[in-house]
Amino acid sequence: MTREEAWQLVCEWIQNENMRKHLLAVEAAMRFYARKFGEDEEKWGLVGLLHDIDYEKHPDPPEHPQVGANFLREKGLPEDMVNAILAHADWTGVPRDTLMAKALFACDELTGFLVACALVMPNKKLREVRVDTVIRKMKDKSFARKVSREDIIRGAQELGIPLEEHIANVLTAMNGIADELGL
Repeated sequence: MTREEAWQLVCEWIQNENMRKHLLAVEAAMRFYARKFGEDEEKWGLVGLLHDIDYEKHPDPPEHPQVGANFLREKGLPEDMVNAILAHADWTGVPRDTLMAKALFACDELTGFLVACALVMPNKKLREVRVDTVIRKMKDKSFARKVSREDIIRGAQELGIPLEEHIANVLTAMNGIADELGL
């Protein structure tokens, strides 16, 4: 599947602009980590772009991400990519036993939290967000309360990267597409 074909599927399945931006943010973070680890950037990027394709229509477990994974499997997405998508949700029982699956889990919640951090900056820009600000905001349980801090911390641990470095990496990746994200 090409990037263009994947984006077309995203546009068919996802109408919410913010959800599309979330997928773009995770794609950027996954591409960053693919380069960092010497992995296939296109493959990792597609996993990030497609991981929540079913979320708008099937947001609740166990349907999400199973419905999307089944659809993507039927479209010919390789099994390692489908497994990474399934593994980003603990309730599927699919282990995060590949670096790609670990990276997807590590990037998913963090991208949403970084968007929330950017939106409270004076100019609402990602470039204004600093790692220490993110760490401080993580301690404030009333800020972006739906975002799981535990998943952000566990994701960095599973990826084997210190939390501060992981935050900086994902910020760098998202800053690379800040215009697309409107931030």
